[in-house]
Amino acid sequence: MSITVRQATIHDLDLVAPLFDAYRVFYGQPTDIARATQFLRERFQHHDSVVVLAMDGDGEGAGFVQLYPMFSSVRTSRMYLLNDLFVAPNARRRGVAAALMREAMDFARAVGASGMTLATAHANVSAQRLYESMGWKRDEEFREYFVRF
Repeated sequence: MSITVRQATIHDLDLVAPLFDAYRVFYGQPTDIARATQFLRERFQHHDSVVVLAMDGDGEGAGFVQLYPMFSSVRTSRMYLLNDLFVAPNARRRGVAAALMREAMDFARAVGASGMTLATAHANVSAQRLYESMGWKRDEEFREYFVRF
């Protein structure tokens, strides 16, 4: 399977939205392609995120990564949160996730970010292996907390 990986634009909504919807379903949300499309449209329109898209040789969406900008006060620099990574079931185990990760990391370096961060489920061992194989380190110094509203 030949894969092309590039930064997506608003013109790629028809390719990215079904992948984003499948990602949300994977995490227990009901399918809602209209909601997925609208959410992504708003991110593109407001420049809130960067989406990296993988396409197969037929021009179909194979996977995506979504990055959100954030800032480090201590480092006084931009960083990126790798918030979403999804590979279509028929494209898994073919290097798509690694290609998406490389492109996301290259993008962050190119714009002068000082680093990237991500979180994954404790049970998601395959993703942890991928991240660690690409030089990501598990944070042993800080604990992450959240509050839901």
